[in-house]
Amino acid sequence: MAVPYLQVENLTKSFGDKVLFESISFGVAEGQRVALIARNGAGKTTLLNIIAGEEDYESGSVTFRKDLKVGYLRQQPSFSDGLTVMQACMMNAPEETELERSWDYETRYKQILGKLKITHLDQRVETLSGGQLKRVALANVLIANPELLILDEPTNHLDLEMVEWLEDFLRHSQMALLMVTHDRYFLDRVCSDILEIDQQQLFPYRGNYSYYLEKRAERIDNFNAETEKMRNLYRTELDWMRRMPQARGHKSSARIDAFYDLQDRASQQIVEKEVHLENRSVYVGSKIFEAQYICKSFTREGMEPLVIMKDFYYNFSRFEKLGIVGNNGTGKTTFLRMLLGEEKPDSGQFDIGQTIQFGYFSQRGLPFSDGMKVIDVIRDVAEEIDMGGGRHLSASQFLQHFLFSPSQQYDYVEKLSGGEKQRLNLCRVLMKNPNFLILDEPTNDLDIPTLNILEDYLRSFKGCLIVVSHDRYFTDKVVDHLLVFRGNAVIKDFPGNYTQFRESEAAANNGQIAVNQKGVNTDKKANMNTAIPPKSVPAKPRLTEKPRKLTFKEQQELKALECSMPKLEAEIKALEEALSGGLSDPQQIAEASQRYEAAKDELDLQELRWLELSEI
Repeated sequence: MAVPYLQVENLTKSFGDKVLFESISFGVAEGQRVALIARNGAGKTTLLNIIAGEEDYESGSVTFRKDLKVGYLRQQPSFSDGLTVMQACMMNAPEETELERSWDYETRYKQILGKLKITHLDQRVETLSGGQLKRVALANVLIANPELLILDEPTNHLDLEMVEWLEDFLRHSQMALLMVTHDRYFLDRVCSDILEIDQQQLFPYRGNYSYYLEKRAERIDNFNAETEKMRNLYRTELDWMRRMPQARGHKSSARIDAFYDLQDRASQQIVEKEVHLENRSVYVGSKIFEAQYICKSFTREGMEPLVIMKDFYYNFSRFEKLGIVGNNGTGKTTFLRMLLGEEKPDSGQFDIGQTIQFGYFSQRGLPFSDGMKVIDVIRDVAEEIDMGGGRHLSASQFLQHFLFSPSQQYDYVEKLSGGEKQRLNLCRVLMKNPNFLILDEPTNDLDIPTLNILEDYLRSFKGCLIVVSHDRYFTDKVVDHLLVFRGNAVIKDFPGNYTQFRESEAAANNGQIAVNQKGVNTDKKANMNTAIPPKSVPAKPRLTEKPRKLTFKEQQELKALECSMPKLEAEIKALEEALSGGLSDPQQIAEASQRYEAAKDELDLQELRWLELSEI
């Protein structure tokens, strides 16, 4: 039998008149990986804070196994000013006596720092960005190797590579988990149990996210069917109560009491409140935007310039739904800011169509002043919103479409949960009726029901779309095309969603490169970063082209590739050996990890080009 780590009994929490949850009970045992799911504002983060001892509660109890090692990753982590990154990462490291017994500790912390790309260990924590701070906080809890790990939105601000590493790390760890996350692939692949807070109650599901979806639908259907039976019985009892009112005193008191209980039960029904995102008609001209040979880099003191783009060309097609993926620091957000005119390229220009009206959802969140109320955020843009077809809504009516009740509209924005702020931000963007949406990490902190509605809206959106997101499920559902930012101005054009891209990468790594995969143009006069949408220029397999001989330049290129590929393979092997135990300095480990990934990417590109040339 699994050892109980955590037991929550009859827990109740409220804020004023608002009850978050009432008399809920659950436990987490050794080996369990439990996810907590609820709508924004239902109390997920509050519950984790209560368990971590950072918030009070009205009644109930929270009990841990004696001497249990607990780690807590907060949704918005913070550290004391003055700490270095290294000090913050090692705050909860084992004592020296424990270190002596932990032979794999050194390997563990080196691996974690390297995978999370934490390199500048002497940097002060107060100078870090929100994403950097999240990675340091994650390293802090993972290095400590707790028996029970509590995670609040652990994938927020992580790039896709780190999300996939964390997913694999947790799957193979011995830690018990209690987490809040909106990442549905993460839920499916990591979690063994789901806990749902709904209507102030807790519902457990023994399975992953896919199992939860199935059983939740069954629960709601059964509840509503039972409610309908109760309503039929209520109508019968109501008729009985109305007969012979003069003889009410002679009626069975037990039956009368049962009637009022039945009345309460018959009035209940699970109604799924959903954000209402209305697809209004928008006009999109034939010309969208053209990125004309964009160059962008950033100078860094004492370091090589950070090159984001070099002679990048891209012609956006009508109604295209483009996803942008890549590691942090490769230039995804910079590209969006240049497109919006918030950042100037070093050279080149964006030619934007006259009909284009951008709507920008920024990962930086909502700009609001202290004391600003929810309705003020909307009224600052417009008092009345044009819904098309002669229909108009007031600011208050429009907010109700996004599940902000009339009373909540006069709450202060600072009191909203993280997910509610994101929902308000989305409301502010969509009310302007844009025909070109740019969404930078739109899924952070949004609850799963809202994500489902947003996905449906974007799939049927009659305009153009660019999405930057670490949420693999969301990207798979919404986009039909990818730009993959690999760093050092290398940008790959891929016709498909994220899962298809990963499958293609895996096949390439196994030497099973698809025949219709695009080759890489290495002609010096051409642009290596050029990305032409498949809709605009249909790709043709190399095998269908008219046979020809290699040019002299191509012959030289082929010889160069045959010389450079073995060198890269040798370098990769040497780096693997070094990372397996040959390095001790965290800075060296991080640098070696970065070079290892870059060398692998470079080898993939060279192998692809070699294969293309060898088939001519």
